[in-house]
Amino acid sequence: MARVRNVTATKKKHKKYLKAAKGFVGGRGKLYRMARETVHRAWQYSTVHRRLKKRNFRTLWISRISAAAEENGITYSQLMGRLLTAQVLLDRKSISEIAQIDPAAFQELVKIAKAN
Repeated sequence: MARVRNVTATKKKHKKYLKAAKGFVGGRGKLYRMARETVHRAWQYSTVHRRLKKRNFRTLWISRISAAAEENGITYSQLMGRLLTAQVLLDRKSISEIAQIDPAAFQELVKIAKAN
């Protein structure tokens, strides 16, 4: 009786991992076992970093708003608190883009905040 081998399925699986490991240095991109281990680790990191990305962007927006607010003579916390009481419903991303692209419009936001 002949031994049954499923070469096509194995080859397909190996190609999937080696394609995912494309660009990895040395054996990590060439050898199946090493590529598989590296790809699994990369997938774990990508899952974690999708969550961290949101946190990092929020931190960036806050630091940009804070820097622009300090230039206009108000602290970040005062600005955000007073904009909230003035019912200015802009999120941090929008406010940071305004601060970066259009400083005159940001000064108007500061005036609104200082009026409250």
